[in-house]
Amino acid sequence: MLYREALNKAMDEMMEKDPSVVILGEDVGFYGGNYKVTEGLYAKYGRKRVIDTPIAENSIVGTAIGMAIGGLRPIAEIMTVNFSLLAMDQIVNQLAKIRYMSGGKIVLPVVIRMPQGVAKQLAAQHSQSLERFFASVPGLRVFVASDATTAYYGLKYAITTDDPVIFLEHTLLYPEKMEIEEEKNFSPYRARIKKEGEGITIVSYLKMLHDTLKVVPIIEKELNTTCEVIDLCSINPLDISTIANSVKKTKRLVVITEEPKTGSYANEIINKVLEEVFYELDAPPLKIGSEDVPTPYNRTLELASIPTPEKIASLIIKWGRKHGI
Repeated sequence: MLYREALNKAMDEMMEKDPSVVILGEDVGFYGGNYKVTEGLYAKYGRKRVIDTPIAENSIVGTAIGMAIGGLRPIAEIMTVNFSLLAMDQIVNQLAKIRYMSGGKIVLPVVIRMPQGVAKQLAAQHSQSLERFFASVPGLRVFVASDATTAYYGLKYAITTDDPVIFLEHTLLYPEKMEIEEEKNFSPYRARIKKEGEGITIVSYLKMLHDTLKVVPIIEKELNTTCEVIDLCSINPLDISTIANSVKKTKRLVVITEEPKTGSYANEIINKVLEEVFYELDAPPLKIGSEDVPTPYNRTLELASIPTPEKIASLIIKWGRKHGI
């Protein structure tokens, strides 16, 4: 099925099972969502459970918080992560803190779904990756759905948890056809080893994971080694043990994200690895990310500003040869 259909399937099954699960957001109802993720749910569950809202992100999140306090399990869709900046007061000062400030008496089973990342010529205000912001806020869980499997199982898990979850998707993954792998004991808190290897540990998520897997055969051929590729399903909390165990084996680490390199979440991953297994490393970690510029509208400049499969392969091969692989 398509990536977006996996998300739809997860919400449909949870809404059918639990009448307290509701959806709210801009155009999520009759229109089926800007990316058709909620398509068909309005017709099946009605306007009281699939609620179209005004274009008012701070109010969408605030309403979801009130719904959760009142006993519902809301899924709030923000059309893109860029627009979540308008709701940061509710997300950071209310959603992330109410359970703690109430001494656990108030639970907030709120899921905020939103796509992020560079699509194709959506320009600087619609092309951002903001996971580092959310991962730095105590009280929020932050999941990243890299494929149909993590989209389906991860979203179902998020809906059932009593803590607020920021659920990040990628704009360009919605129309991609993928298989849902059977996961009997899926946990978003465990990173997934997508490919085993002995020479380099590569950590990534969302679209960058797919771009990396495309060029792994080239990297392995050029460096005469094998790569272990790890997909993060959660970035807060982070499954550092899976990454550290891999680095103990490979002795080398590459982290690839779509964020601008300065201040990116890749820094946090590398820092935790250095704290855990510094003396296991045979080379300094390599960080691959976007350039520190607003994403250009011009397609040539847009591609120049972000990691592409070709750029990922080139940077890893150059780094590998420099450090004796």
